[in-house]
Amino acid sequence: MTAGSEDANENADRRDKLIEVKSLNKTFSVGLFKKRRVEAVKGVSFDVRRGEIFGFLGPNGAGKTTTIKMLTGLIEPTSGDAFLFGKRVPSAESRRDVGFLPENPYVYPYLTPREFVEMCGNLSGMRGASLRSRTLEVLTKVGIAYAADRQVRRLSKGMLQRTGLAAALVSDPQMLILDEPMSGLDPVGRKEVRDLIFAERELGRTIFFSTHILSDVEAMCDRVTILRQGEAVVSGEIRQLLRGEVLRTDVFLADVTPEATAALEAAGFTLNERPGLVVVEVESALRVEEVLKLALAHGSHIVEVAPRKETLEDLFMRRAL
Repeated sequence: MTAGSEDANENADRRDKLIEVKSLNKTFSVGLFKKRRVEAVKGVSFDVRRGEIFGFLGPNGAGKTTTIKMLTGLIEPTSGDAFLFGKRVPSAESRRDVGFLPENPYVYPYLTPREFVEMCGNLSGMRGASLRSRTLEVLTKVGIAYAADRQVRRLSKGMLQRTGLAAALVSDPQMLILDEPMSGLDPVGRKEVRDLIFAERELGRTIFFSTHILSDVEAMCDRVTILRQGEAVVSGEIRQLLRGEVLRTDVFLADVTPEATAALEAAGFTLNERPGLVVVEVESALRVEEVLKLALAHGSHIVEVAPRKETLEDLFMRRAL
């Protein structure tokens, strides 16, 4: 490969990375005299590629929101580098094509959703009939058009969240950065937002979002980064991180006699009672047959044999806590 083709490939790869974070650090000085230093983000590195849904995870206090604030220019990094669309953060150029939903969006209480979203569009350079049309379009898309002219102070938290999401969409950005987009939403609202995120990806948008709802991430995301105490402890593609390895097998039994219980416990198996059932936890696949033989020998009935594969929640609990 020639030097020219190597440079071309490197430039193409860089264009494909809409977010690049390299050894990002943020230290806060806290306390009455600002003498205590708290490292909120420590050497975090990751990238987000064009057209993907990227999950940014971690327990409370892990540094997710601090990292997002650095990406969006709300605070400056102590050290390290971050780029949006190849433009160094913080800068107006880097934010030009980003739609942002903060964790707790503040909407002026005496404005209506229509007025607030139009104001956000206006700040992005939109004007006139096209702005009014786009405002109604995004309010309809997030399911808040029926309350478009109701003062925000009269809206529920979930309705406020939808208003903030509409504001993030109004300028038709290439990328959405969403901090806890499911916050305050009921199960129906969560499903609608999930469907919306998929639809936006189909339109060519890149979505970067943080959340505590791990099942949503596992179902939606192409890749994830998990933070713990300010450090990135897991990064990669979901399908590679969750390789489908069987952690244990649960054997569900009915009509379990005291003799069967005694035999299974004597063999070292863990038993959990459910209404009308007993669940036997089998750590080794090689011992499943042993459980079945003991259960049948003592008059129990086999209801289900369920291999339990590692989920994102298992990975999160193992690596992030």
